[in-house]
Amino acid sequence: MRILGIEGTAWAASAAVFETDDPDALRVGTDRTPDPSADHIFIESNPYQPDSGGIHPREAAEHMGSAIPEVVEVALGHAAERHDGDGPVVDAVAFSRGPGLGPCLRIVGTAARSVAQTLDVPLVGVNHMVAHLEIGRYQSGFESPVCLNASGANAHLLGYHNGRYRVLGETMDTGVGNAIDKFTRHVGWKHPGGPKVEAAAKDGEYVDLPYVVKGMDFSFSGIMSAAKDEADAGTPVEDISAGLQETIFGMLTEVAERALSLTGTDELVLGGGVGNNARLREMLAEMCDQRGAKFHAPEPRFLGDNAGMIALCGARMFAAGDTLPVEDSAVDPNFRPDQVDVTWRGTDESVARAYTDDGEIRGAEATVDIGADDVVKRRVPKTYRHPELDDKLRRERTKAEARLVSDARRAGVRTPIIHDIDPVEGVITFQKVGDADLAERLEPEAVRIVGEYLARIHEAGMVHGDPTTRNVRVGTGPDGETQVHLIDFGLGYHTGHVEDHAMDLHVFAQSVEGTADDAAPLVDALEAGYESVGSPEVIARLRQVESRGRYR
Repeated sequence: MRILGIEGTAWAASAAVFETDDPDALRVGTDRTPDPSADHIFIESNPYQPDSGGIHPREAAEHMGSAIPEVVEVALGHAAERHDGDGPVVDAVAFSRGPGLGPCLRIVGTAARSVAQTLDVPLVGVNHMVAHLEIGRYQSGFESPVCLNASGANAHLLGYHNGRYRVLGETMDTGVGNAIDKFTRHVGWKHPGGPKVEAAAKDGEYVDLPYVVKGMDFSFSGIMSAAKDEADAGTPVEDISAGLQETIFGMLTEVAERALSLTGTDELVLGGGVGNNARLREMLAEMCDQRGAKFHAPEPRFLGDNAGMIALCGARMFAAGDTLPVEDSAVDPNFRPDQVDVTWRGTDESVARAYTDDGEIRGAEATVDIGADDVVKRRVPKTYRHPELDDKLRRERTKAEARLVSDARRAGVRTPIIHDIDPVEGVITFQKVGDADLAERLEPEAVRIVGEYLARIHEAGMVHGDPTTRNVRVGTGPDGETQVHLIDFGLGYHTGHVEDHAMDLHVFAQSVEGTADDAAPLVDALEAGYESVGSPEVIARLRQVESRGRYR
């Protein structure tokens, strides 16, 4: 099998050829695993480099218009050299259908249709972000990993479940690369800014900047504003660069660990051009090593935007019979990865793994020792984080958890009683509550109560901050009724803002959708419970949050 891939979502005009002698290994249900070392991927790229500032859509499209025919010609020439002379030089043409800049995508789509029609071969439309995940999964050989996609316009966590890639967490405003570029443009550096920040940070001292994590979601806008203010105040740019790396990559590593904890998997792959940053890879590798998890970062040519990942993902899709009629091959600038029907993977595969809570549990930020009557939670030091940042987070989160657990109980929410607290060491001793995490007993009544409880704490002017199915304990009362306790308020805070309340619901719904076999009735129960107590304005804002499609 030989597949031509064409990439052109924003800045990288690229064409590639993926070739394998064992196409059956790509098909669903085979007992053979693809061997990346035995396959062949050729890539020809011509990146767009703006003279100043960031990517200009018109200039990027003009570059695509001239560069795409050239790189496609080179890739087809390479395919012809390896062709045995029987039939077309490639079996199918795959192209990046989205997400990306519309003018660039349309040029790529037109080129792909033209080549496919000329060669009389099928057309395959590939989601750019899914391709980032697939190249990492392919190269690593992992069964069903969580993927952290960290690229210019995107930042999110994906995991496969029930036939789709589920969004476990995402940026709430801008992509990680674009966020860094906003700072570098402010100080007068040319695009791309990421490599320049990485180089400058080597000579810098850590500067404290805002750290914003909400469950497995995160935000960069406050960090960028603070970094610009530091530059305007005369703080050395090397120090700001060091602070940016430690803060942004610390956030990404933390949410990646939260996704591993939520799903129970022990496999993580990295995707996206920002993944070329050595400090980010170092943090992720160290976190995984401490958890006993496996980590894989693809080789550099597959991290940035490239047609090799498009050709590989297209080959998987083609092997599954997932092709496009020309009349239905329109590009989609807002093509979300969770909109893709993943036809090339088995329905029995899932990122969600079996989970037990006997003995010591290793969560995303703490270990939990479960005794006969007490639970001891220790926020262990995270050596991947800068020591100053780590000490601050452990201390602040321990204090916040103790305060909010008590405040939530006063608001009518079941929470464990605190027996002892040591904020310096990050240790809290709780009353033991429930029989299991909600993740193991996902049922509508328990989820309905979670919705009601979230409404109660919102009405009291606070948020949980990390309401996932791992942070809810369930049990049975003396009369056989379902009892629910909210735990782990470490990311919570006091706020009356409707956006913050909606984000609490969004975080919980994401955790359900990413792990439940049938999420719809559970999400309905969550909202019904919330509406029985809370403000309808929060549900309305939740709909806005869900429709934003932040990672474009």
